[in-house]
Parts: sequence; structure tokens; C-alpha cells
Amino acid sequence: MSQTFTTLHDLFSHGYDSVIDVRSPSEFAEDHVPGALSLPVLDDAERSRVGTMYKQVSPFDARKIGAALVFRNAAQHVETRLAHHDGAWRPLVYCWRGGQRSGAFAWMLREIGWRAETIDGGYRSFRRLVVETLYDAALPHRFLQLGGYTGTAKTALLPRLAARGIQTLDLEGLAQHRGSLLGDLPGGQPSQKAFETRLAQQLSALDPARPVVVEAESSKIGARLVPQSLWAGMKVAPWIEVEAPLDARARYLAEAYADILADAPTLRARLDPLRYHRGHALVDAWNDLIARDARVELCRSLAETHYDPAYDKAKSATAPRILARLSAEGLQAPQLDDLADRIAETVHSVTI
Repeated sequence: MSQTFTTLHDLFSHGYDSVIDVRSPSEFAEDHVPGALSLPVLDDAERSRVGTMYKQVSPFDARKIGAALVFRNAAQHVETRLAHHDGAWRPLVYCWRGGQRSGAFAWMLREIGWRAETIDGGYRSFRRLVVETLYDAALPHRFLQLGGYTGTAKTALLPRLAARGIQTLDLEGLAQHRGSLLGDLPGGQPSQKAFETRLAQQLSALDPARPVVVEAESSKIGARLVPQSLWAGMKVAPWIEVEAPLDARARYLAEAYADILADAPTLRARLDPLRYHRGHALVDAWNDLIARDARVELCRSLAETHYDPAYDKAKSATAPRILARLSAEGLQAPQLDDLADRIAETVHSVTI
């Protein structure tokens, strides 16, 4: 039996014991339904082989060899990764468009005695719901942007706010990037589709009747674009702006960016393109600080001469409505906890 889902909320709360993605490993790696288990019935090479045969030989021959491969691989999954399930197990299976791969696998599972069903339209129907949510309609959520200069620990404040009952949306966490020139993280970023899936899942879990705090970002986080509907909601959102002394911010940045600051060659390569914007003398001065491993001093200079001017320029262009400006003398854990308390009080007190 094939199940039709008309909203992301319905799909995310599907109620099945497991979701199984039978597409190839590369398809799964690009994006998949959250929580899905990858059990490919054709690997990438096999899928290419069958597709080539379909075009160059005949659809019949392609289906014949494809069926042999699908059932051979499916049998291996049954004997290994699925062997522990009892007879009451209810899996939901999908492939690219809800066709032969998922249909064949679900049929085999039902023949065994498991109550397997498929997603009508497969991954394509899921992807269509994501696009409708993030691009085709206005989001129902009310956003509050958390603004402030680079190094004011905005990202570290988000989990503290969540612990205080405030709804938050951590875009940098979802995009696996710190949102700046030096923001790359180990492992790289998810694909654009995977980023959007993570975002859609988070938004689906949020209550539209309550405000959502999101860090003030540009429309691009690393190489990932903020989808249109979310960006539209962020652009009109009022701000809570946090402030901290430059020296405290420099120390915080030196800790937060310790990985990239320890990699001198990569750090120099990242900063070198700024010669066009900030001048040779300043970039040469940064390189001297890198050579001396003067990390706090380098972060202070980067904030003062690069990040702060860029923030001021962007802020003047958008002219956000500032609901409150909250200052911290430092950015150690107790001070961040106090700042989070005051931000939470502000969120509870405002009407947006």
C-alpha cells in the first residue's frame, strides 16, 4: 500500500517503526527524509549500469537485470540489517519517485510478513513539500533576530535561550558553518537540499503562536542559501542586539575559532582575498600576527577593522527595528547565563 502525505507535519509524524530509503548511496547522501535508514537496492554503479542498459539496449533487458540486482541486494539487507525485527515491525519505504525500487523492496518485506508500505511519489513528493514550505508560501512563524557584532557569542546564547523555554532556530548549526569568512567546520556543509530538509524539520516542530529567536545572518551561510520564505520573515523581524567590549569579544573569538587559528597556512589563504577590500598593509599586519601566533590580538584586529565595519554597513542598509540593546561586561559562562536571562525576559515581554 502507498501512503500519501499532504503536509510535512504529517510525514514527519508518520507513525511507522522505521523509514527506509532504498535509493543509491549518493542519492541518500545528498538528502533524505529525516531519520531514514539507507538500504540501497542498487548501489551507484549498479544504478548507472541499469540506466545505461535502459537507454542503449532495451527497457526489458534493463528491468530484467535490475530486478536481479534489486532482489539480491534486498535479500542481503533482510539477512543482515533487518534480521532482528519481529513480525510486528512496520516500515515505510521510499525511493526516488515511489516506483520500482521501493515497490519491489516493500513487496518482499510484505511477503515475509512485515507490514511494509511506501511513500506515494517517493522522495520527489517529500522534496516538493519542502520546497512548498520554504519557497512557495509565507511562513506562519514570528521571528526575533538576535543581532550584535561578531564575537558577541550569539550562537552560544541560542541553546541557553532554548533551555529557558524560548523557541530558537540555529541556522549556523543546521548549515554546519560559523557564518563568517573563517567559519568552515570539520566535515563541511550539508548539501543545499539537506540544509533545507533540516530547516523544514525544525520549523515544523515550532509553535507559530510563539516568537522564534534566530541569529541575525546574511542570506548566505557559508555556501548555503537561506530559503526565500525564511529570509522574507527575517528581513521584517525586529532585533534584540547584544553588546560586549572589544577585548572580551577578541578573547571569545580566539577560543571559538581555535581550530582555524591553529592552521596558519589555511588562515593566511582565507585572509589574503581581503587585500582588495581592506588593503595590503592591514593584511600584511594580520600575517605578522599569525606568524607570532598572537591569536587574541589577531581576533581583535579582525573584529575592529573587518567584521565590525561590515556589520555596520549591513545594519545601516536594513535599518532593523531594535527592541532592546543588552550589554555584557564579559562573555564567560556566568555572564552569558545572565545575558540569556535578560534576553528571555525581553522575549517574554514583547509583542511582535
